[in-house]
Amino acid sequence: MGLDPYQLRNLIICPTLQRLDLWSEAAEELVLGIAIQESDLRYLQQVGGGPARGLWQMEKATHDDIWENFLKSRIKLGMKVLGPYSRYDHHRLMWDLAYACAMCRIHLLRCPNILPFPGDIKAQAEYWKKWYNTPLGKGTVEQYLSNWHRVMGRA
Repeated sequence: MGLDPYQLRNLIICPTLQRLDLWSEAAEELVLGIAIQESDLRYLQQVGGGPARGLWQMEKATHDDIWENFLKSRIKLGMKVLGPYSRYDHHRLMWDLAYACAMCRIHLLRCPNILPFPGDIKAQAEYWKKWYNTPLGKGTVEQYLSNWHRVMGRA
């Protein structure tokens, strides 16, 4: 059994997105859905020993690319993501839920399409597949929908 999705949403996701000045109901719901899909709200390291880390299963290459090609030129936002720490480190994705959440949101911020409307879980699943998992990823829209309903139905 994983983390309670309502606690994750209320205690980590919402305050983190607000601290970044990137909160919206749509962003909050999509970030929660991505955590559900990517880690089942349980895994901090990719099952099978792969490179993905944290509840949002971000790979080091993606993490570093966000810093080098996006946050490096947005110092104020980068400082908000870092919080009290002075430098970024992909290992932090495993032990700092707020940092991992922030990095997920920044990844979404880089996507050219607007976020799907809150409550439109199918559109969120399609957005996740296109922009987070990518068309080459193993995940499917159907898995996302199934996982969302399983987790949110039990919570």
